[in-house]
Amino acid sequence: MNSIVMQISRFFLGIVFLVAGINGYFVIFGLEPFIPTSPEAMALFEFDYLLVAEKTLEVVCGLLLLLNRFVPLSLALLAPIIVNILLLHLFLDRSFLILAILLSIAYGYLLFFYRENFKRIFERKPS
Repeated sequence: MNSIVMQISRFFLGIVFLVAGINGYFVIFGLEPFIPTSPEAMALFEFDYLLVAEKTLEVVCGLLLLLNRFVPLSLALLAPIIVNILLLHLFLDRSFLILAILLSIAYGYLLFFYRENFKRIFERKPS
């Protein structure tokens, strides 16, 4: 059961971030995105390189999650992005709040599933 929920969570996060990353490249190249984007979110990207960096991370991490490779690394890289998504949709733009909550739940479950991989970063005195 845990393995099935983990696979679903990993697949869900992988698909969402791969599609969102590719969708962001449409915006970067001045094309109409195939999925509507939040105007409030896009206003936060004052500098183009930030959008390129975030969307590139989303594509790479989405692919890694779908391929089941370097999952803990992908989770670590996606942490600030997911927190930003949740806070943005909680306080500025409620249009994708349900998706932000689902992303947070799936992320939280994967973080719990891979908790052994993260225990060492919380050591007071690393060896």
